[in-house]
Amino acid sequence: MITTLIGKTFLTAFNEEYAQNYSAKDFFEKIYFELFFNHPKYMQWITNSPFVQMKKGQKAALLSPEERLEKLHALYDKAENETADASFAIGYPASESKDFASTSGMVSDIEILTDEEDVYYSWIGSGLGAGVAGGYNLLMNDAAILLYIYEGWKYYRNCLNDPLLDRIRGNQINTWNGQWLTYRLGKSFNPDFRISDLEDEKIISLSTNVIEVDTINWPNLFFSLSNLYPEKILTTYVYSHGQTNTTIGFIPFYLKSGIRLKDVWRYLYGDPGKFNNREFQSLFGLNIKRACELGNIGMQALRPEKLKEHMKKSINSLFKKENEIIIYQTYKTWLVAMLSKNKQEIMDYTIEVAELIQRYRKNASGTERKNLIELRLFGDKSNKKGFIDALTEMIKELEGDDLQKLRELKNEVHLMTNEEFGYFNTLLKFDYAFIEKTNY
Repeated sequence: MITTLIGKTFLTAFNEEYAQNYSAKDFFEKIYFELFFNHPKYMQWITNSPFVQMKKGQKAALLSPEERLEKLHALYDKAENETADASFAIGYPASESKDFASTSGMVSDIEILTDEEDVYYSWIGSGLGAGVAGGYNLLMNDAAILLYIYEGWKYYRNCLNDPLLDRIRGNQINTWNGQWLTYRLGKSFNPDFRISDLEDEKIISLSTNVIEVDTINWPNLFFSLSNLYPEKILTTYVYSHGQTNTTIGFIPFYLKSGIRLKDVWRYLYGDPGKFNNREFQSLFGLNIKRACELGNIGMQALRPEKLKEHMKKSINSLFKKENEIIIYQTYKTWLVAMLSKNKQEIMDYTIEVAELIQRYRKNASGTERKNLIELRLFGDKSNKKGFIDALTEMIKELEGDDLQKLRELKNEVHLMTNEEFGYFNTLLKFDYAFIEKTNY
């Protein structure tokens, strides 16, 4: 199972990095158990496992050290003597596999031989999943990434043990991993950070009754991973383990898309500092499940969630509020990155054309030109033919440089694919609306 594979990759890297020779069971007993379960607050809650099966009157937070060791030995007994199932081998089918239980994933009637070490590897692997918004976890079979996640385990344990954070929730290790990895690989990481910095970074949130780790948006994690691997295609297992196991599968993450967006932003707006802001990055990206349905996580999946909604808006209703300027910048960055034409030419070109269209509209006293622009160039049903027909009407009333630019635009649009035209027309529409608003 994938959790076992991840556990093996990690432990090999751990032994090499720290000059150790741990077996999976040794690591589980000496490090994993001590961090995750040998405390009043657990870091992980595995349904039906020995660590959560309580005798009458027992509660996890009130267990004595002896009772916690008793549960550890109950796991040992199962791993040594029973056929692996989801109650003690994480990510494996439930014990009622013959009935193809709804709580199981990847169920088969073929008996899978599992040795004792594989059980402990599965626990280690399960603790390395990175949770993202939408209720899914990501498992990445990459030694460097897994070591970074492991590095964060001790900080989560410190939070759970901190008397000043006595209201903090336990059992959020995967959510913590997603936040930690995003922060650790992000541009704002401070190796000397304090617990109080976690609130500033929006890793944890405080309310009257509880302190909890917030779930990271997957684009934030994606952009941080692209800092580590600017050109890599990172195959990632996307899943959810709970009362019901959900498996999306192995999804390639094209991390160079993150660098591409940053480069476009840098050219458009200069200082990349705003791009590295978490709130800004979270404006990119479809819902994680919808993104995975595309077959890979790349530029298409990074499309801002509400872009289509804005594409359908009229010119007059776009970017009317000051705080919508950042939305315009986000959409423009993505649209420019999507167009196959030379990026720098596109960045300058659409602004020039938008200015030309604005001049054309202003040089008329009636509403005929205004309607031509809003309804035929940028209307809800705008297509290549309608767009070119509208340009043809505009050409009749232009001369000089503007006439030449419009002729060139007509030829450019004619050669675009329908997909490219959709992006180009939307970008031009947004630039026009922005110029109208700001008197660019």
